[in-house]
Amino acid sequence: MQKNTSNAHANLNWDDLRYFLEVARTQRASGAAKRLGVDHTTVARRVRELEAALGTVLFDKSRADGFVLTAEGQRLVAYADAVETSVHSASEQFAGAAQSLSGHVRIGSTEGFGCFFLSPQLTRFTARHPGISIDLLPVPHFVSLSKREADMAITLERPERGQYVFTKLCDYRLRLYGTREYLEAHAPIGAVADLRNHAFIDYVADLAFSHELLYLNRTIPNVTARLCSTSVIAQYYAALQGNALAILPCFMGAPDPRLVPILPEEIVVTRHFWLSSREDLRKLRRVASLWDYLRAAADANRPFLMGESREMHYVDFQ
Repeated sequence: MQKNTSNAHANLNWDDLRYFLEVARTQRASGAAKRLGVDHTTVARRVRELEAALGTVLFDKSRADGFVLTAEGQRLVAYADAVETSVHSASEQFAGAAQSLSGHVRIGSTEGFGCFFLSPQLTRFTARHPGISIDLLPVPHFVSLSKREADMAITLERPERGQYVFTKLCDYRLRLYGTREYLEAHAPIGAVADLRNHAFIDYVADLAFSHELLYLNRTIPNVTARLCSTSVIAQYYAALQGNALAILPCFMGAPDPRLVPILPEEIVVTRHFWLSSREDLRKLRRVASLWDYLRAAADANRPFLMGESREMHYVDFQ
């Protein structure tokens, strides 16, 4: 017998959507409870009430995987996100500019930039704005803004289409690095041609999430990579073992005294990072403030990102 959906919708408690969204984001009732400041049994109860009101199952639940969205749950996320965005926008509009920043922001980033640059920078931002919580996703793949996997994203490529606001965040350089021990134990390197006799670390070509990452053979033709990884951090730690060379971002390689740039004037790659957000989210004060902070941090660290300085700087930003 079909459920009376009109009665179900009439009894729907829209406040339950807050609980639903937090569970969808954390995949754990305990994680959602911590964010919401309630007991995890309250979260589980509110989710059950929402499922009963809608007459559908929103999560597949297991001890191993936690709360995983069903197809109906994924559909509801889009509506719940829109409600949340509207509520936050209205709250910010009527509360006035004097109110301290608060709320949650999730930012996706490339792996190396997220771990080596954004992570230390964001600790300063959250210390200044304790009402804001941030999820940083430094992952070796693209993060989807359209699916609300993140509110903001830092990518290697500019968004091609969609209702996004974007700007070029910064340029950065990569150079060839190796350890002193490696250089002492192997044939001297005086020119690019000498590199043909050396071992390299590189990306797994068919699994690279962007063609912008496939710079080894474009920069140094006819060389062999004995170890490949989808992770630039794995490449960094592999290079530190002193058995092969790797092209790494200067913001990773230059600050580490164990690594030496090799032919730094001849072997240099310049790439760009783009900062983007959905148009509706970009208007939120917490997103706008973080956006401006990241731009200021990138501008202040231009020499560091371009390999002209070993020292990272921090900005005093409201």
